[in-house]
Amino acid sequence: MGCVKAAKLFKGSLCINIFLLTILKSSFLNVIAEELPPASQLVSLPSSGIFEPIEISPSVLPHYPFLGKTLPPMYPFFPKTYKPVLTGRCPFNFSSISSIMEKTASDCSALLAPLVANVICCPQFGSSLHIFQGHYSKNSDSLVLQNTTADDCFSDIVEVLASRGANSSVPAICSFKSSNLTGGSCPVKDINTFEKTVNTSKLLDACSVIDPLKECCRSVCQPAIMEAAFQISSSQSTANLNTDTGLSTHIDVLNDCKSVVYSWLSRKLPSDAADSSFRILSACKVNKVCPLDFKQPIEVIKACKNVAAPSPSCCSSLNTYIAGVQRQMLITNRQAIICASFLGSMLRKGGVLTDIYELCDVDLKDFSLQVAYGEEGCLLRSLPADVVYDNSSGFSFTCDLSDNIAAPWPSSSSMASFSLCAPEMSLPALPTSETVYPGCDGLLLNLLIIVFALFIVHLNG
Repeated sequence: MGCVKAAKLFKGSLCINIFLLTILKSSFLNVIAEELPPASQLVSLPSSGIFEPIEISPSVLPHYPFLGKTLPPMYPFFPKTYKPVLTGRCPFNFSSISSIMEKTASDCSALLAPLVANVICCPQFGSSLHIFQGHYSKNSDSLVLQNTTADDCFSDIVEVLASRGANSSVPAICSFKSSNLTGGSCPVKDINTFEKTVNTSKLLDACSVIDPLKECCRSVCQPAIMEAAFQISSSQSTANLNTDTGLSTHIDVLNDCKSVVYSWLSRKLPSDAADSSFRILSACKVNKVCPLDFKQPIEVIKACKNVAAPSPSCCSSLNTYIAGVQRQMLITNRQAIICASFLGSMLRKGGVLTDIYELCDVDLKDFSLQVAYGEEGCLLRSLPADVVYDNSSGFSFTCDLSDNIAAPWPSSSSMASFSLCAPEMSLPALPTSETVYPGCDGLLLNLLIIVFALFIVHLNG
């Protein structure tokens, strides 16, 4: 109760442990069987088309009713421990990457995977596939798996993760297939040709240790990976580029070659270092898009089109619309900025020119999944995060302590020039602290210290 009181006293200073997430186990376990929402609309910022956002399968997005009262807390629930039923045809000792498998199983836990897929589960699952591919090929000249072996090993990976509490539907949730392990259409798949073609010293120097605060805006590793992918795809790089089909095919080849580059890095780097680097690269991708589905805000436009002052009907309509958005998933603070700006641009296109976010007191956290059904919201930090489980506090992960920032209203109806890296950007700096608190008992003093520190920073501008 002390945690709940502290959260109410300090709006936006959410207790870090998410065991307050009040969603019934029964509702959670039946989430896939219920009516599914329409296809998720990925709102992408302008890019080269090479670094694609991680796509989340819309068939597994959670859809559950908001009840009129607070539900009992969600307590951890794991399936009965069982021995994975492996194919027996994947010649790999999974204990060699046991720490990565444990981390992936935790990040993709059966209950939370659909809600943290975009930010936590899918980036970690993708990283584990890269690391598996690299470790599998360490004793051979190949950097990829043959199709049949890939099918068998992919099945075993999913089975091993499920035996450790992961959601068995992770491949569907994250849109990964066994073909991700094969190198696809990349013309270079053996290590000898790879190391003759690529400046491997440059690649290793760029990606061994990545600065998580700089990589997304002043990239070092991403260009090195792309350069290597271009080099090993060069045998097909000039073919058919004059047609739309040829361009599409070349992009597919580049993406397949990127997986070969990841496999080579996984052979050369320690598993933890490779996992850290791959997760940071994923964070750069997922934080460039809004993963939420936005229906046309027709009712909001009708109620808010001509308002110039706080309007109960306008705010009621806006709050109802955003309440539907809140049901989808947990998102990061950077994603929330993009989501808020995208919705604002939709409203401006419909003729709503007044900043109704300010009029209706809409914050960034209002675009993420809510705790206690609307009492508090949780925005995840933009840096890579993990789900943690312990017996005393249940599931926990770090929330952004500055999530009470007002939602930004766009200056125009266009998102074409929007960038979170623009030097002239006037939005408040996002937090960089990696402090994780073990529980809410006795947290009030810590919250007082944090809030006071944030207040002092705010006063000092």
